[in-house]
Amino acid sequence: MKLLTTYVEALIFCADEPVSIRQMAKCLSDQMGTEIALNDIEKAVDLLIEKYNQGDFAFSVYKSSGGYQFMTLPAYQPVVTKLLQQKSKKKLSTSAMETLSIVAYKQPVTKGQLEQIRGVSCDYAIQKLLEKELVEIKGKSESLGRPLLYGTTSQFMEYFGINSLKELPSPTDFKKEENIIGEIGDD
Repeated sequence: MKLLTTYVEALIFCADEPVSIRQMAKCLSDQMGTEIALNDIEKAVDLLIEKYNQGDFAFSVYKSSGGYQFMTLPAYQPVVTKLLQQKSKKKLSTSAMETLSIVAYKQPVTKGQLEQIRGVSCDYAIQKLLEKELVEIKGKSESLGRPLLYGTTSQFMEYFGINSLKELPSPTDFKKEENIIGEIGDD
């Protein structure tokens, strides 16, 4: 029963939505090559619920929508909410990603240069990148009007998991392969 309980625990843990007793039975039966009784899985789930309710855990197994899933205990909801809010703030729109990639490869770069490359206004994208501290003002250009120069920050490095700009893929890495079998050429 201990082995079955461990397998059930793994299935509930990895599921991104509530997993039913029947789903677990089918999965386990397929894996083990033998029929697993529904009531054995129910007993395993009950053992898990008991285990997590008795221990000093921040989560437990809950029944929801006809299945089971791990859920954080209500006492920890405020801190989990903060993490999820921070995570959602880190998502970047397509225009922000395009603008950020240009800044990363062409830095230091002016807003005018960014707009010339993208072909559209970059005001909003730059504002969002500055707010997220992925881009910073590096100074002023010596050209007419002395426009601001933008470059990436250490937060940018952290966001993308790199240690230096040298780790960025080179533009040739994005070049389309020529003479790929199965594609029609321009002969």
